Amino acid sequence: MARATLDKDPAAVAAMFDDVAPRYDLTNAVLSLGLDRTWRTAVRSALDPRPGQRVLDVAAGTGTSSAALARSGADVVGCDFSLGMLRIGKAVERRGVELVAGDALRLPFADASYDAVTISFGLRNTSDVDRTLRELLRVTKPGGVLVVCEFSHPTWAPFRTVYVEYLMRLLPAVARRVSSDPEAYVYLAESIRAWPRQADLAGRIAAAGWTAVQWRDLTGGIVALHRATKPG
Repeated sequence: MARATLDKDPAAVAAMFDDVAPRYDLTNAVLSLGLDRTWRTAVRSALDPRPGQRVLDVAAGTGTSSAALARSGADVVGCDFSLGMLRIGKAVERRGVELVAGDALRLPFADASYDAVTISFGLRNTSDVDRTLRELLRVTKPGGVLVVCEFSHPTWAPFRTVYVEYLMRLLPAVARRVSSDPEAYVYLAESIRAWPRQADLAGRIAAAGWTAVQWRDLTGGIVALHRATKPG
């Protein structure tokens, strides 16, 4: 079984996600207490995809998030560098979704290819967050929208303490019961704790060239939704 470390070596991260792929969606639903669906709905609302638009979903995993976006009628490409995740996703019919292999640091798409781009729970797993944000900018059309959905920092201190205890103690314990690679969820808990706060991430998005950066907290700040626009 693979377990990545916080240096985010791409090969190690990809291997880790290959290992968790068979039960990834089930594990996410259990560990999030079913809130993963609520968060996907929030992403779709913030992105507001329309019929005929081209939407890129980076770190798409098995394509569950891409399928949620495609229900809007948009043409959605789900991109991930874990071949194990893509194999699981391609075994399921996802209307309006094309799944392709690709690295977020070197996206295999032409400049200004997409009307909107999104990355959910994947930005923190890249080895170079700022480069990823610039790549997302490159493939987006002028005036296009970026939505980043990522685990963040609860804003209420008592709740934050409980949440950290859950991450470091209960999450790995639950993962041992439902995941195909429980050790991977130790890394995931550590990566969430090390992730920048909401305002800091907003600053990095702006520094990458995006404008009108804003965010809102979901589930008390367990997750934050950042939205930005490519200059027209």
